[in-house]
Amino acid sequence: MSDEEKFLLVENKDHKQIQEQLEHTSFKELMKLKEKLGTKIYNETAFGRRSKRRVEFKRENKNRPREMSAKKPVSRFNPAVVVKKFVSRDPRFDSLCGTYDEKAFRHSYAFLNEYRANDLQTLQKELKETTDPKSIKKIKYLIQRLENQLREGKKQMEKEEKKQQEKKELLESIKQGEKPVFKKKSEKKILNLVSQYEELKNTGKLKKHIQRLRKKNKHKDRAKLRDREELDEIE
Repeated sequence: MSDEEKFLLVENKDHKQIQEQLEHTSFKELMKLKEKLGTKIYNETAFGRRSKRRVEFKRENKNRPREMSAKKPVSRFNPAVVVKKFVSRDPRFDSLCGTYDEKAFRHSYAFLNEYRANDLQTLQKELKETTDPKSIKKIKYLIQRLENQLREGKKQMEKEEKKQQEKKELLESIKQGEKPVFKKKSEKKILNLVSQYEELKNTGKLKKHIQRLRKKNKHKDRAKLRDREELDEIE
């Protein structure tokens, strides 16, 4: 019997009959048949088709964990619970938070100056009533901090008012047909120093401010002198 006839017999008979027929076939003929039909078809005809049906596990409740096959190993790199990564954002440098408008920010949080002024009055009252040295030191630090914040806020407001006044003067000169005159940075710096001098003089803090500047310049001169001495030693 040729290999083709055997193959036809294999196709037309069930699996039990095929096995009985192959039992009486020599090993040499089986190898030839396997080479002719191919390993896949030979195995299917000799041993039967394997069921490839996938077993699906159903859940009684959709909120329960899904039952998985034990034959398939779980990856060690696959987390059981996926946690969303938290990304911290700084609104000062994040484009999603918009651009910073100093004028709008100052206008929106102008009420903070009122709170600072009230806190300053409360701390000054506490300073008069307190006798503990540690508490006095802490209260003095807080008072100085609030005074600096209020002074800086006032300075920024005056600066903004000066800008608005300069714009107003320029618009008026343009309306009158005059050529607008823009102040240089050096001129603005001199005017700011003059206004600062007048303010310190009126508040009686001019002497203290001059002493602080002298002390600051003295430290700068010492640092420069020390740097020069170090350079001389290297040379």
